[in-house]
Amino acid sequence: MPEGPGEGTAGSSAKRTTKKANSHDFVEGDCYAPAPENTDHVSLKRSYDLFIGGKWVRAPKKFETINPATEEVIAEVGEAGPKMVNRAVGAARDAYEKTWSKMPGRERGKYLYRLARLIQERSREFAVVETMDGGKPIRESRDIDLPLVAAHFFYYAGWADKLEYAFPGRKARPLGVAGQIIPWNFPLLMAAWKLAPALAAGNTVVLKPAETTPLTALLLAELIEEADFPPGVVNVITGAGRTGQNLVQHEGIDKVAFTGSTAVGKLIQKTLAGTGKRFTLELGGKAANIIFDDAPINQAVEGIVNGIFFNQGHVCCAGSRLFVQEGLVDTVVRKLKRRMESLVLGDPLDKNTDIGAINSPEQLTRIQGLVDSGREQGAKCWQSSQKIPGKGNWFKPTIFTDCAQSHRIVQEEVFGPVLAVQSFRTPEEALEKANNTPYGLSGGVWTDKGSKIFKITSQLRAGVLWANTFNKFDPSSPFGGYKESGMGREGGLHGLGAYVQLSGR
Repeated sequence: MPEGPGEGTAGSSAKRTTKKANSHDFVEGDCYAPAPENTDHVSLKRSYDLFIGGKWVRAPKKFETINPATEEVIAEVGEAGPKMVNRAVGAARDAYEKTWSKMPGRERGKYLYRLARLIQERSREFAVVETMDGGKPIRESRDIDLPLVAAHFFYYAGWADKLEYAFPGRKARPLGVAGQIIPWNFPLLMAAWKLAPALAAGNTVVLKPAETTPLTALLLAELIEEADFPPGVVNVITGAGRTGQNLVQHEGIDKVAFTGSTAVGKLIQKTLAGTGKRFTLELGGKAANIIFDDAPINQAVEGIVNGIFFNQGHVCCAGSRLFVQEGLVDTVVRKLKRRMESLVLGDPLDKNTDIGAINSPEQLTRIQGLVDSGREQGAKCWQSSQKIPGKGNWFKPTIFTDCAQSHRIVQEEVFGPVLAVQSFRTPEEALEKANNTPYGLSGGVWTDKGSKIFKITSQLRAGVLWANTFNKFDPSSPFGGYKESGMGREGGLHGLGAYVQLSGR
């Protein structure tokens, strides 16, 4: 972004106007004219049951899902106990043995194509519900999440009848019943990442969404019902951690796929040790975003913003550690602060909003605790001047400078809009600092020299690396990490391979 008059302000006042606060006390004063997404086309039930065996089954207990931006109850959903988990696994086993695994790949592909088209038809509705339930800006739900959801189903639908070409010289057979547990930061997208390859390969699924964001998974179950999938091929059960634990421990599960915290991932790995069950774990991250002095600075600043403030920092591959070459630090930090002031924090359903609501009070408390630790340990904290709405879970975009490698904000995953900035002198120092973390999920490099890109990325110990960009995804590209960021890959042929057993012909 070019320098100009008014540096350090929110930007040109000519492009701004004034609005009155709405009933939820969203952003007031000097801000863009409101551009709220229409919600009239969204029809949500007051109560949702469990989707088991192609039918909606009432759970004995219910819990509420709450809009994190307004603190209003959106709906109540069923809580699946051990009996319901057992029933869902049994339905998936019946569907696997009697129908889905015996179906020709071209027929399975037709179901996936049908589902992808239905998702496209209702993408506007799904985007609004995703934003209401999770707090992310509608622009991100609409322009990133939903297109990628449909793209993953289209991509794997194409592989359903081509498994012999996907794994040349090998015979690919499905594993059986997959238990899939998805997180709250990308509820529908993570469901697509897991469902699409599993179904294409001939497996059946029991899916458990996060307890704070269950609605789009339940709407997806409605689409699966509308697409006339055979009963039991996909089962959706809602609940908290105990429901997920019961699913992981169930003897009828052949494969577990989990995306979430490293702590829970370790417990799952310990539970499955010695059982012979397959599993993939996509866990936490603490990505290094490295800016060299020959980088396109304005472009890099936009990449930094996208890397850490996308989805309020609720991204496992977020670029939460920024390494800037010495001599460029002051310029980058100055430009970054100016850019941060222009970010719009407020109503997630407003199409101008850049920073939405933190997903839950518990996550907000964790973010605040780590930020407090950064101040206590001597790092310098700077926060943008946006006004926080009176209701809901909110946290201002935050950066720390003068950070040390030992600081908690450098070593621990914050999972919020908080960036830790450090400097380096040489490429070797940058690599040493970047690799000094228990995580290894992602990273970014900014330079105009191709040779430097290849040299640095080849030595970064991370599974996903970007050059002169950040947070770009494609269904054909594998995603996953090393060390405490998990094991296994999702996406591409690697993701398909996680749901098949291979043997010689």
